[in-house]
Amino acid sequence: MNTLDRQTALEQAARKRITDSHALDSDAGRLVHFYRGWASSYDSDVGRDGYCGPMIVAELAGAVQTAYLARQRAAIAILDAGCGTGLVGVELERLGFRLIDGFDLSVEMAEKAQQTRVYRNVRGDVDLNGPLSDYSSASYDITVCCGVFTLGHVRPDALRELARVTRPNGFVIVSTRKSYAETTSFEDEVRSLQNAGILIPAQRLNDGRYVEEEDAHYWVFQVPKKASAPTEERP
Repeated sequence: MNTLDRQTALEQAARKRITDSHALDSDAGRLVHFYRGWASSYDSDVGRDGYCGPMIVAELAGAVQTAYLARQRAAIAILDAGCGTGLVGVELERLGFRLIDGFDLSVEMAEKAQQTRVYRNVRGDVDLNGPLSDYSSASYDITVCCGVFTLGHVRPDALRELARVTRPNGFVIVSTRKSYAETTSFEDEVRSLQNAGILIPAQRLNDGRYVEEEDAHYWVFQVPKKASAPTEERP
């Protein structure tokens, strides 16, 4: 096999693994098993597929910090939800962010993220399809979630937990593959959270670059400042 044929075969194998991951029905056991076997080749596979989502999400976080958050980037607390091998964390660190925590369902992927040395804390075995019980409410200035709201992975209602762990006036930034946005109730969930005063859509980049075969939408939400409780009048 010559070099060109080998390169083509590697690209086809990588794309097949990516496609296969979309058929896991958000089942935690199947996802854990799949990513256990994929962790070692994940970065090279998505690199061959032109995966630019992490860079775009990180750049959006940088823009949000510059426009809305007074503290320097090194003092901004960020949660990388579904951090995978740490691709987003590396981009955030490049932009000057330093207080970055991450979690992932896959222990093996989380271990890869820890090895990047850009996170202050990384946890594995954290399922975003359930309550984030180890994370307190209003803990982070910015929560990012890239490559997670995709077919076969995390359900739209996980957005509520991302809002919960983010501070009032903070931001939640997520990517959604076009196929995910078109075939799930993600936009309905967004409207529900907006009507409930939990998230305010601040920006949406439609049909942005993501991987070679498919674009994505990038969403920026703000967590509204909670209304203060009415004070009782003194007699």
